[in-house]
Amino acid sequence: MSGFRDIYGHEKTIAHLKSAIVLDQVSHAYLISGDEGMGKKTLARAFAQTLQCENLQMAVRETGRPAADDPAWKRIDACGLCGSCKQAVSGNQADILTWPHEKPKLFSVDDARGLVEDIQIRPFSGRYKIYIVPDAQMMNAQAQNALLKTLEEPPEYAVLLLLTTNPDAMLETIRSRCVLLDLKPVEDALVRQYLTEQCDIPEYEADICEAFAQGNIGKAVSLAASEDFRETMGRAVRILTHIRDWDLEEISAEVKDLVPYKLRIDDLLDLFAVWYRDVLYFKATRELDGIIFREQTSAVRKAAQESSYEGIQTILDAIRKAKERLNANVSFELTIELLLLTMKEN
Repeated sequence: MSGFRDIYGHEKTIAHLKSAIVLDQVSHAYLISGDEGMGKKTLARAFAQTLQCENLQMAVRETGRPAADDPAWKRIDACGLCGSCKQAVSGNQADILTWPHEKPKLFSVDDARGLVEDIQIRPFSGRYKIYIVPDAQMMNAQAQNALLKTLEEPPEYAVLLLLTTNPDAMLETIRSRCVLLDLKPVEDALVRQYLTEQCDIPEYEADICEAFAQGNIGKAVSLAASEDFRETMGRAVRILTHIRDWDLEEISAEVKDLVPYKLRIDDLLDLFAVWYRDVLYFKATRELDGIIFREQTSAVRKAAQESSYEGIQTILDAIRKAKERLNANVSFELTIELLLLTMKEN
């Protein structure tokens, strides 16, 4: 990856970071928050690479920084060609450090003190020395307090990029000394584009993964690569396309077969919901372009003909109730059997 140009979405956050570079107002600390897979680390690495880009620094020295309203600022990005950029891509840029923590679920005070000690060493070659700190929410209070003095009186060359899935886990004294950047879900079209262009995922699978990911590219990629998810999707399609023809004995047998899927049942129920939303969409519009289950268009069309609007809504309500019952530890087999019977009858 070379800088910001290869990032899908997060345009406002990228514009903010580029403006900071243009105006020479790069903060000493950023708190970047977002769900797992939202792209926090990718964004941090792109920002770090751009800050250290030798050709960008040279261009700024020779031509000066463009004014904030100059379209040239939009081109602020890592070149991808200089020695620093190549080192950043390979993970060997001496002044871009991803700071680890020794224990899997704890960023301890010792980890924080190690960072504080290292930050006193001046950059090896670049203008900045940049620290990317994943899992900042794992810092205990002692670790955060150990960082506090550094955040209050940072060396002029230091930039800390704290990445967190839970900004509320950070002390207010830490939050108040950072620029807060909250990553929002990416547009569905960009999620689909990333899957098809960068991961070579077929459009049919990309549509389903996009529907599940809810704007989270990392989650979409994980789903696309998951054999468990593919297996669950295949089972869902088999149930959805045969449920009306099954008798009670076949439904009971299917429920027993689903018992090993308890840990994946939410995915199965979500696939059911996406299917019936497709059915509802086609019934209302008679358009196939907007449906997710593209490879089952004939089955979706058939279901739309056989079901009423009230029946489809009854099924969607039943899927929601099934989730609530399972979360309340109601019998798995009873809950799923009631759901499948509702799907058959409506």
